[in-house]
Amino acid sequence: MSAYSAPGARTGDAAVAVLELRLADAQHLFDTMDPAPFRERDLDPKAAAYIVDWAQEQPSRARLALVVHLGQPGDAAAATLGDAVHEYFRRRAVAARRRLRKLFRTGRISLFIGLVFLSVAIVVGEWIGGVFSKARYGRLIEESLVIGGWVALWHPLGIFLYDWWPIGAEARLYDRLSSMGVSVHSDSDAAPARAAA
Repeated sequence: MSAYSAPGARTGDAAVAVLELRLADAQHLFDTMDPAPFRERDLDPKAAAYIVDWAQEQPSRARLALVVHLGQPGDAAAATLGDAVHEYFRRRAVAARRRLRKLFRTGRISLFIGLVFLSVAIVVGEWIGGVFSKARYGRLIEESLVIGGWVALWHPLGIFLYDWWPIGAEARLYDRLSSMGVSVHSDSDAAPARAAA
């Protein structure tokens, strides 16, 4: 598989980032170990990673387009190649959103546990501070419990402040890829055979 991109193409007002792939036949784009029907088959992991890496480098407002040049004319798989690419990235977007929902559920549970632990740590710390008010170690134990309570909130706060947005960005990227224009050209044909828009 050889490839090159033409990121500067424009149609009307919107910039179009174009990735062109040269393949011997359409089957080379897909995972040969996947037994699913062609339209539902996974892309080859290296091909998928290449397309995703390319898309990440494009401006967020640019429309994406994939042009596949096939060495073998009349490939039966070429007619459904666009649908297969769209379906693959649509499934990836759904999976990313499922991971995001699971992460938020974990964050909510962790936040509840952290708040309960912090409350207990404050109450116990104040009680110990009151009982051992004249001893230096009483204050040390009280402060240690309060610090431990705040540390318990580290994980849920990390989820809600930082961990979720890369997954959300991944889902949006897969949405863009699932709707990109896909066209198929045979090297022996002068005109492209449109697979999907």
